[in-house]
Amino acid sequence: MFSELKNVYENRHDYARKWKKEHPNGKVLGYFCTYIPEEIYYAADILPVRILGSHETQSVTEPHIFGMYCPFCRDVLAQGLQGRYDYLDGIMISQSCLHLRQSFASWKKHVPHGSYHYYLNMPHGNQTPHAVPYLREELVTLKKSVETWIGDTISDEALVEGIKLMNKSRRLMKQIYETRKAPNPPLTGLEAMVMVVSGQMMDKREHNEILEKILAELPHRTLDRETGVRLMTIGSEDDDVAFTEMLESLNATVVIDEHCTGSRYFWNETIMEDSDPMKAIAERYVFRPPCPSKDWPDRSRFQHILNLAKEYNVTGAILIQQKFCDPHEFDNPVLKGFLEGNDIKCYPVELDAVNALGPFKVRLEAFLEMINADELPFE
Repeated sequence: MFSELKNVYENRHDYARKWKKEHPNGKVLGYFCTYIPEEIYYAADILPVRILGSHETQSVTEPHIFGMYCPFCRDVLAQGLQGRYDYLDGIMISQSCLHLRQSFASWKKHVPHGSYHYYLNMPHGNQTPHAVPYLREELVTLKKSVETWIGDTISDEALVEGIKLMNKSRRLMKQIYETRKAPNPPLTGLEAMVMVVSGQMMDKREHNEILEKILAELPHRTLDRETGVRLMTIGSEDDDVAFTEMLESLNATVVIDEHCTGSRYFWNETIMEDSDPMKAIAERYVFRPPCPSKDWPDRSRFQHILNLAKEYNVTGAILIQQKFCDPHEFDNPVLKGFLEGNDIKCYPVELDAVNALGPFKVRLEAFLEMINADELPFE
């Protein structure tokens, strides 16, 4: 089952093109940030696919975006400039970091993307009492734009079905993550990463069917490897399978993560407490585990991260930062001190679009040896 999801991850464009052929009345929407309300798009028979990089060297973005912007944003823009997402019918972004917003703006101007583009004014100040009512009204405006695009009305019943579909996806992935609390987890961190990222590219109905099969098989699954050091990865967007595969080759297992290509994407559900689906969707995205760009003035995510580390019996954390990623660059030094003050040893790494794994391997081996020796990695 995991191999099927890996195939989708590696051949995401083929999957989307095939979906379009099988759904002649449907549309494919590329999105740049996981703060987009997928519930609304599924209610409109639109397939939302996350636009990610390819982890390849490129030389096409310099005229459009600063070289000091994070490599993920530049890699994302390169995919559009190279024509790899030429099947998209539209693109959208929610209010995100400055770098990713620039990728979206450049894509909108220079890359063919169908007939639709939308910028959702997602509040950065999620900790204010105004965030939910503000976002609700923004979602109403978004819904009207989608209705104009597809030439049809999106009913409350369709929205509820979209909510149910997304909640089922979140619930299944969280149940699979729960199995990683075991002393010998039945899946690796690499498999968990592929599971989540493929879900950002696949039709959730199809993805859910595979997740149900995985969940049924996991109680009988045993990995032919030692668990080793129980690690947590935290930080910027991370779908670098080569880095995770290298990390888990060092007698270690990533048993939990906290980033937008992992648990942060699906951790909470949309709760319908009344007959207002738009309010429920707004609450879900305001109260989800936050990206650091939306986690102020208090850093609420720190306690959530510590809770995960304790629940999954983590002994070491890898703090992943995309090079030049300002939100995580501000957070990580404080987060490191917070976690080490709670007996979670930390090691920061700075990733690029393409990474030389050899030097990382040497440094991480030393870090794991320090954990095994019950020593702090830093003075």
